[in-house]
Amino acid sequence: MATTSRIQKGARALYLGLTGLALFGLSVWFAEDSSAQVKKTLPPKGTTAPPIGALPKANPGAKTKDLWASTHGGIEQVNYINELVEKQWSENKIRPAERCSDYDFIRRASLDIIGRIATVDEVNRYMRDPESKRRSMLIDRLLDNPEFGDNFANNWTTMLLTRQGSKEVHRDQMHLWIAEQLNNPKTKWTDVVAQLVSAKGATNENQAVNFVLHHMGDEIRNDRENGAWDMVPVTSRTTKLFLGVRTQCVQCHDHPFNGEWTQAHFWQINAFYRQTTSNGRPGMMNAKKKKGIEEKAVYELRDEPDLNSKGLVPYERRSGVLYYARPAFLTGEKADLKASKTRREQLAHFITTSSYFSKAFVNRTWAHFMGKSFTKDAPDDFGDHNPVSNPELLERLAKDWAEKYDHQPKDLIRWICNSRAYGLSSVANDTNDKPEDEIYFARMLLRQMTPEQLFESVVIATEMKAIQGDKKNKRDAKQAWMDQLVNNFGNDEGEEVSFNGTVVQALLLMNGRDISEAINTANIFTVKLANERQMLNAIYMLTLNRPASDAEYDRIMVKREPGAGGMYLRTLPRVNAPANSPIMTTEFYKDILWAVLNSNEFILNH
Repeated sequence: MATTSRIQKGARALYLGLTGLALFGLSVWFAEDSSAQVKKTLPPKGTTAPPIGALPKANPGAKTKDLWASTHGGIEQVNYINELVEKQWSENKIRPAERCSDYDFIRRASLDIIGRIATVDEVNRYMRDPESKRRSMLIDRLLDNPEFGDNFANNWTTMLLTRQGSKEVHRDQMHLWIAEQLNNPKTKWTDVVAQLVSAKGATNENQAVNFVLHHMGDEIRNDRENGAWDMVPVTSRTTKLFLGVRTQCVQCHDHPFNGEWTQAHFWQINAFYRQTTSNGRPGMMNAKKKKGIEEKAVYELRDEPDLNSKGLVPYERRSGVLYYARPAFLTGEKADLKASKTRREQLAHFITTSSYFSKAFVNRTWAHFMGKSFTKDAPDDFGDHNPVSNPELLERLAKDWAEKYDHQPKDLIRWICNSRAYGLSSVANDTNDKPEDEIYFARMLLRQMTPEQLFESVVIATEMKAIQGDKKNKRDAKQAWMDQLVNNFGNDEGEEVSFNGTVVQALLLMNGRDISEAINTANIFTVKLANERQMLNAIYMLTLNRPASDAEYDRIMVKREPGAGGMYLRTLPRVNAPANSPIMTTEFYKDILWAVLNSNEFILNH
């Protein structure tokens, strides 16, 4: 019996090992075959929707209004985006990529605007819209979807609090607050930033206070004339996030690459925050000693006039000479120390009326949708060391967004997503395939999904029964997923909005228990479909938002022998085959779903 048991265990181990090897090979095959950068799929058989590769291309001579269905305006802005981008293509002898397929577009726009891939019902509705206007109609629908606020709240919560520097309760508070602001059609971005900079109150009553609270720095003891906290972290984060100016470099010395910013600028901004205090800050080592604050995670932010009453903040130059800074904005505008408004309220006004403010938001938003900002490198570091690739376009977008559209985020997004550049394919050609060509936006750059996008997309693709319609179960599942991803891959320390995954991410998906359980309970396997082609199309529509191509169908469903141009998997019986033929098993289709989920085409936003 013992020998038999050992043999059975050995056989089982061998079977599992071979199965794992085969599935790994299948996923590698999918990954190699489905890279959006190099793949051109063939038209699928028996589909009524426009086939991939045969969709109508934009008429170079057509006016934007011929492709426009939005009632929100913005035709002027879309037209000059197209004109100024196309001007650079012409000047640099760049041939833009082809117009992307409508299937690629709905997947791309859905990921960018609402943070997940589209559902099959959403794809079908989109393809029923008038061909010439369906893209602008889709953009409007996505912007009206409450998931829009959630998606951008994910991004901004990470930027404002970082992934690792805050408690889950504070991240949830900030996320909820930002989502509510962005989904409110009356909210201006100026209002959002003003509240983040100047908010007062308790974390459980005014969630906007979490931004300043999380970056107060070190506590200053027994020196009220100098303030209660050094406020160093929030100083640099304020200018970086809202003005696109990195002042952390000038905390200790003048900027080494950008002579415009000096050490004095950092401490002058810092002085605006020196009258701000609280009953502690998240993560303090001694917070638990203060009446259980850390356990309750409730903090209160306030401004006290007798703190730093003279408005002087000392800082030391490298020469050893001590200087003092008074609260003053980057442009030299000074705070009124006797005004009824708090110093932080005055700082909020200086920030939201600065010419840097609109340019910073436009540049960051462009980077979100295009995969690269107008600036050569980081989107939040303006200066001669980081030149702008299309300064005329950046200036015009920032000016119109501020003066004509009152800083409404959805209007800016609508312009970008309706532009020709946003609708291009990610397939490169010999004139736009080099890294130095990326500044001309002549193709869509491949982008890694964020952890949040990946989770939401897996939920859609596998139709997870356990969490659909149950907010608590979904929240718990998402938190477990995020903990696993972030802990496995490290933290971003606030430096990145989107998460840059590696091959480890694919392995995590491959071996993830949650993924396996989701696949095993997917609704798709409980529905009887007429034939194997419908089943394969259903899997592809759920995961990639498109039907399978003829080439994919033939490669997957037809037996592949060694040396015949493909990897041998196994003899594949056919659904609805003659009576004496075996029937395709559900397990096989589960393997296909699993492999597609681990493919480049699923994991990447293209």
